Amino acid sequence: MPIHPEAAIGAVHLTIADLHRSIAFYEDKLGFTVHRRQPGTAALGAGGNDLLVLNESPSAPAAGRTTGLYHFAILVPSRLELARSLRRLAERRVPMQGFSDHLVSEAMYLGDPDGNGIEVYRDRPREEWQYVNGQLRMASDPLDVESLLREAEADAELNPEWRGLAAGTRIGHMHLRVSFIEDTLEFYEQVLGFSLTARYGDSAIFLAADGYHHHIAANTWAGVGAPRPPRGAIGLDHFVVEVPDQASLDEVAQRADAAGIMTTQSVGLVRVEDPSGNVVLLKARG
Repeated sequence: MPIHPEAAIGAVHLTIADLHRSIAFYEDKLGFTVHRRQPGTAALGAGGNDLLVLNESPSAPAAGRTTGLYHFAILVPSRLELARSLRRLAERRVPMQGFSDHLVSEAMYLGDPDGNGIEVYRDRPREEWQYVNGQLRMASDPLDVESLLREAEADAELNPEWRGLAAGTRIGHMHLRVSFIEDTLEFYEQVLGFSLTARYGDSAIFLAADGYHHHIAANTWAGVGAPRPPRGAIGLDHFVVEVPDQASLDEVAQRADAAGIMTTQSVGLVRVEDPSGNVVLLKARG
C-alpha cells in the first residue's frame, strides 16, 4: 500500500558544533528566520512551520565517509526566489559546490559551516516534466546560471533589500547516504510506502509520493557497505515525514511491525530507522 499522497518532508534535525555560528549562517546567507531559540537548540523556517532544527554539541565527532546526510533540499516557490537566493549567496561570497538542471527542477548546492550538504531548488511545473516509456526523465545538466543572475539583477533594481526566504518555502526532499541500495529500496518502498521514480545504475535511487520527482533519494557514493557514523556525530539526527492523519500513520506502523522493524510509537508519532541507521520520524498532521 503506498504512503498517503499528501505525505511530505517536514523538519530536518541536525547536530551542529556551534549554534551561534550556524544561526548566523542560516539567517544571513540563506534567509531563514529563527522561530524559537533555547540554550543549545534553535528552530528555523520561513515564518510558517519549522523547517530546520539545530542542536548544538560542541564535542560531537565528525561523521567522515559514513551513512547519514548527503543533503537536505530547500524548495523555494519560484524561479525568481531561486535567483534571489543565488544573488544573496554571491553577495556573501559563499563557496558553492555545484549547479544542476535536473529537467524537473533547477538546483544549486553548498555546505553549511559543519559541512552539512544543502540543496536550494525550484520545481518546474509538472506539465513540463518529461516521461520516457512511462518513466520520469531527470538529468544533471549544466544550470543556466547566467540566466538566473540576469533575473536576479533585474529584480534587484526593483527590490534591492534582501527579505530572506519567501513564504511557502519548505523542505522538498532528503538525500541520504546509505550502506546498500537494495535494502534501502525495500525499506522506503515496501515499509514506508514511497514509490520508485528513478534509479541511477546500482548506486542511487529516488522515491516519492503522489508522482513527485522525489521526496527521498539515497546513494552509496560514500562506499558500498559504508558504516554508520559515531553516535551523536555532526550531521543528521533525524528528519520528519508528515502524513495527514493518524490512520495514515497507523498504516505505516503496521507495515513496519509486519516487516519485523522496531519502532517507537506514541500518539501522532512513529520513530523508525532505515537499514543504514538514518532515523525517520513519521508524524500525523491531524
